[in-house]
Amino acid sequence: MTRRAVADIEASRLPAEQLRTNFSDVAPPLDSHQALIAAQRCFYCYDAPCTIACPTGIDIASFIRSLATEDRRSAAQTILDANILGGSCARVCPTEVLCEGACVRNGADRPGAEQQPVQIGALQRYATDWVYAEQAPLFTRGADSGKRVAVLGAGPAGLACAHHLARHGHRVEIYDPKSKPGGLNEYGIAAYKVPDFAQAEVQWLLSIGGIELIHRPGLSKTVNLEAMAADYDAVFVAVGLAGVAALNIPGEYLPGVRNAVDFIADLRQSEDLSTLVVGRRVVVIGGGNTAIDAAIQSKRLGAETVTLVYRRGFESMSATGHEQEFAKAEGVSLLPWAQPRQFIGEEDCLSQVEFERTEVDADGQLVGTGAGFRLHADWALKAIGQKLDAVPLAELALHRGKIRVDADYATSMPGVWAGGDCAFSEGDPDKQDLTVQAVEDGKRAAVAIDRALRGEQE
Repeated sequence: MTRRAVADIEASRLPAEQLRTNFSDVAPPLDSHQALIAAQRCFYCYDAPCTIACPTGIDIASFIRSLATEDRRSAAQTILDANILGGSCARVCPTEVLCEGACVRNGADRPGAEQQPVQIGALQRYATDWVYAEQAPLFTRGADSGKRVAVLGAGPAGLACAHHLARHGHRVEIYDPKSKPGGLNEYGIAAYKVPDFAQAEVQWLLSIGGIELIHRPGLSKTVNLEAMAADYDAVFVAVGLAGVAALNIPGEYLPGVRNAVDFIADLRQSEDLSTLVVGRRVVVIGGGNTAIDAAIQSKRLGAETVTLVYRRGFESMSATGHEQEFAKAEGVSLLPWAQPRQFIGEEDCLSQVEFERTEVDADGQLVGTGAGFRLHADWALKAIGQKLDAVPLAELALHRGKIRVDADYATSMPGVWAGGDCAFSEGDPDKQDLTVQAVEDGKRAAVAIDRALRGEQE
């Protein structure tokens, strides 16, 4: 590494104690008194809009009513019966636009209406955290059906599908290329959102029995779906979006230019944050949650300046307004209406990123204006989206770069279903790539698989 790079890209920018503080729980849990007060604010609505807004359909009014009577076990049972990864979803879901966004406590236009919604996410965490701490058994495996199901991917969709199938007595083998299960919850979400949590949740989920984890490095290059479908009674594909989109612009492979997902994964798996390097001047390219997480974590590692650049306006970012405001509060500068044109090197390392101003033309298409500018940077993180690694899935019909599935999550290959971020359903073309949606996909696919294995019609 050159002298310039050593000065600009380094580890231990902050004291170890400061790093521990920066990456501790961003939302400390409620205590019992706080939870009781928060639960008593709920109106326990009939046909509650918060439940309708939840992709997994958790009976939110019911679980909060249980908390109001200090029945934490019933509350947890209600949540986890609908969403087996309710603990992680309580931490990472965009509740401000889902359940809490639909809460009737909102509404400045109604006289006397309170501005703040019920703290549904925090209450969900309070209701479930004890389950993982005590590894408390809430569900039992059904009588052995004699059927074997292969699940490809140990992320939220795969885990949810496996647990639901185990409850119905089917034996499940989950294949995953990573050394730890959990998918994005383990490798792809900011460390301060789920510190030391993902594996406790997975171990609790697996404790139902009947589920075997199989570590298969290079899974995407070795799996044969036809052979697997012949060997198992059913196959569920939940491989997520493991591929990373490229910008295909000059300088993209200069030292100092990285994929944001790799940066976040390295951070999540680090046992000593003081060993992680980060640039002095960081530029993040993208507008989703990955971009926000990468930008904030760069700042918390000690970067002096962090600028997040997005090609459209703030309202078009897939990261919620809440996440955008959080990034600003952390010292991240958000710069809209610009797209990267090239990465510029000095002494074979990144020194600047050149951008072009953008706008929307009369036809609604994004176009470059020709006006450009440069940002000094020694560290650039690309968060422009992920894509399906289609190498092992060539036998399946694809649509919009994802696996095409029907309303029952069945693929074009008999005996093979798919769900989560890797799947596209024509019945739900606007489905968001959220943890909670992946859980619901896995659950619904498991219902369809179980029905097929028992020879039942819908």
